[in-house]
Amino acid sequence: MKIFTLKDVASHLKLSITTVSKALKNYPDVSPKTKKRVLDYVESINFKPNTHAAFLRTRETKLLGIVIPNLSHYFFNNVIKAIIDDAQKHGYMVVILNSRESYEKEVSHVHSLLHQNVDGIFLSIAQDTNSFEHFNEIIETKTPLILFDKISKLVSCSKVVIDDRKAAFKATEHLIQNGRTKIAHFRGALKPQIAIDRFLGYRDALEHYGIPFDKNRVLICDQGDEVSGRQAAKTLMKNKVEVDGIFAVTDLTAIGAMGYLEQHHYKIPDDIAIIGFSNWQISGFTKPALSTVNQPGDLIGKKVLQLFLQEKEAQKRNQPFEYETHVIPTELVIRASSGAPK
Repeated sequence: MKIFTLKDVASHLKLSITTVSKALKNYPDVSPKTKKRVLDYVESINFKPNTHAAFLRTRETKLLGIVIPNLSHYFFNNVIKAIIDDAQKHGYMVVILNSRESYEKEVSHVHSLLHQNVDGIFLSIAQDTNSFEHFNEIIETKTPLILFDKISKLVSCSKVVIDDRKAAFKATEHLIQNGRTKIAHFRGALKPQIAIDRFLGYRDALEHYGIPFDKNRVLICDQGDEVSGRQAAKTLMKNKVEVDGIFAVTDLTAIGAMGYLEQHHYKIPDDIAIIGFSNWQISGFTKPALSTVNQPGDLIGKKVLQLFLQEKEAQKRNQPFEYETHVIPTELVIRASSGAPK
């Protein structure tokens, strides 16, 4: 089977190679009629651009890499969809890799993406990550790195986040304003910055409203899933800790707690009001429906790609680029699980 080149296409259509290349990339200075001629012909001969040759010429592969800690996660799915949708508009393909919260897998994925000469890497840090040397390797190759959601303040790159501390404050404040004073926090693991910030927001709200902090009301839910939520609720009840409200680090943790408490005849929200975090689709279908913090994954994904494009353009122009930490706003989604103000 014959392998066609841009030169072959240009020669057949009696156009310049530059015009054919621009037509394939949908440049605005090529007329619609010419674009149609080019597209119709390349489709008829099953033409595929030589990506290796393009890389040697432009130093671009038009390939982006995303590394996330959990593929089966509603929030991350929204982030990925937004990145892919906008990346395709700019001619990029996207490779998605799952670290499964493993530092070793995260490092391996980064090395694999660098080996493929991707044009940019977008990453949410794994729970087990305790060293950032692999991020320095990305930066040293001048490959744009954008961290999102789970980040480290020690890495010098652009980042897209929410204000977890402020959002956690508002979630806890909501329970307090509904008359709850014995509020437990089912927090994330000790190391991730988002778990630290959500815990600090919880403590800030207690302090602001003059409610004593009780360490017995704080339980670690490492995995942030339903199982850890059920176990945390079970521990509270077993230790006979007085609780009239729970702020959970994730929606799944909150749902796990709700399930355990209802099985043991606690009424939600009458006995214990509950609020989660992230606004997973499932949170609107629980009984009672779960109050939560909306974490807009689509807006985060769009901003990630926007920052990448800005950094890439600065590189092309040999201009300095100032890294940015962009904070996406959140909002409370109030449903039945947190009750009405008392």
